[in-house]
Order: sequence, then C-alpha cells, then structure tokens
Amino acid sequence: MGWMESVLIEVRPLFHLLFPLCVHWIAEEMTVSVLVDVTAAALCPSQSTCSQAIYINGVQQTVVGLFKMVVLPLLGQLADERGRKPLLLLTVSTTIFPFVLLAWNQSKEFVYAYYVIRTVSYILSQGSIFCIAVAYVADVVIENKRAAVFSWITGLFSASHVLGNVLARFLPEKYIFSVSIALLIFCPVYMQMFLTETINKRAPKSDQGLSCLTKIVTIICKRYASMRDAATIVVRSPTLRSISLVSFFYDLGMSGISSVLLYYLKAAFGFDKNQFSEILMMVGIGSIFSQILVLPLVNPLVGEKVILSSALLASIAYVSHYL
Repeated sequence: MGWMESVLIEVRPLFHLLFPLCVHWIAEEMTVSVLVDVTAAALCPSQSTCSQAIYINGVQQTVVGLFKMVVLPLLGQLADERGRKPLLLLTVSTTIFPFVLLAWNQSKEFVYAYYVIRTVSYILSQGSIFCIAVAYVADVVIENKRAAVFSWITGLFSASHVLGNVLARFLPEKYIFSVSIALLIFCPVYMQMFLTETINKRAPKSDQGLSCLTKIVTIICKRYASMRDAATIVVRSPTLRSISLVSFFYDLGMSGISSVLLYYLKAAFGFDKNQFSEILMMVGIGSIFSQILVLPLVNPLVGEKVILSSALLASIAYVSHYL
C-alpha cells in the first residue's frame, strides 16, 4: 500500500468535517478580491488611493490580535470540555453576518458596520476554526498518521482558496456576496446534520449549588489556570518555543504587507477583482504543492517528529496571520 493510499484511508472518516470546511473557505476567499473595490468605493469615492481603508484594516488587525490571545485558548478549552461540534458550529456561523450587510447595502455606513461585525467575527472564527478542526482530526486519526493528514488539511485549505478565487474571477461582482452567503449558510447546516461528535466526556457539573457570582469567579479562575498551564508548556518546550518565535516574527512582517498589498496594487496599477483573483490563485496553487505533496513525501525521510513540527508550524502560521 502506497503512502497516498494510506493517507486517503485516514482522510476518508473526516469527509463530513473537511467538505463543509472547504466550502466555508471557498465562500470566504471569493470575497477577498472584491472587498477592495467595495470598501474603496464606499470610503474613498473617486480617489485612486484609500488610506482610510488601510488604517481601518490596521486597527482591525490590532484589535483582533489583542482579543485572540484570550479568546483562542478559551475556545480550545471549551472544545475539550463541551465537544468539537458545538464550537465548530459557533465559529463557522459567525462569518455569515458581515457579508449579509454588504449584500444588502454597500454604502459608507454599511461598510463601517461591516468592519465592526467582521472584527467580532474574526475574533471568534479566524484561526479558531482551523485549530478546532485539527483537534477533531487528532481525536479520529491515529498518532503516526496525523502529520500527513494535517498536511492534507492545509493543502485543502489552499485548494479551497484557489477555487474561491476562480469563482471570484468569473462571477459578476453583484453575485459574489449572495453566492458566498449561500455557501456559508450551507456549512453549519451540513455540520449539524452529518458531523459526529468525538468528545463524549463532558465537564462534571459539581457547582450546581453555588451562587451565580461564585460560579463566574470559579470559571474565570479555572480558565486562567488552564491558560497559564498551556503557556508554561510552550515556554518550557524548546521545540514549541522555537516554532512559536519563528512563526511570530515571520508573520509580524508578512501581516503588515498583506493587509495593504491589494490596496497598493489597485492604486499603482489599477487592478480590479479579476487581477486580484488571478494573483491569489497563483499563490494558492503554490501552497497546494508545498502542503499536500512535499510534507507527506519527506515524512519517510525525516521522521514523524520533524514532519509533525512542520505541520504544527503551518498551523501556527495560519493562526498568527490573522493576529
């Protein structure tokens, strides 16, 4: 049995997780190229550049990054205690509402409202979806197969980006948000109907006799202790500490570039959503090759520990990109 067939056997039980996630990523990505035109037209009409949109994006990234430091570990703990499926449904559903506003109206006021709701959506969903999905995979896939499956997930993420940009390239702009919303609604509905839970053990309800204030204080103390323990594990582990530092400084530079690059291309070269989609498609195709093909191929050569570190680095890079 070849390595490809072996990986496909491991991926097959994850179909009801990966299929809606791919649809979700496609729906999100198909809006990226058109958002530049929409926000620039609303905030800076009849202008070649839109510094206001760049400033708002910078503020959005800062706010999201600050809150994600607390929210992401919290959602991870809740996924361990309450189950993967409820948290996946929550995080996937939050993405629907910002695009509903832009599908309804693309005036300046609605664009501002979009940024506010999108910021809340980013705090809850971006990065969290991927991390909870990886935890779901770890529940289902045996340990010595997880690295290859993780690389397939990141590869499917890139493939979804390519498909999303293909749709954005050929769909008329007026239909993009409507199609995206329909796909985003499909994802939680599909998960609710077909995705099975992997966590059967629930947190014991030993605090039923406590007052409301005491329960709140107890929960906060438990969450703080758990987050402190998780941070201690990362700090004390040379491997995790090195991966985190490399990923942090790399994405610290890349996030600043990526947030303004599309606006620069629009101002300098007059690019529209078609050119943006073509550029993003090329990036996605390269990512598919590196994540789906390269990581599983080097697995027999360098061992499980190294390839697992590579997959973990890819996961952390994805999360920190949105921080």
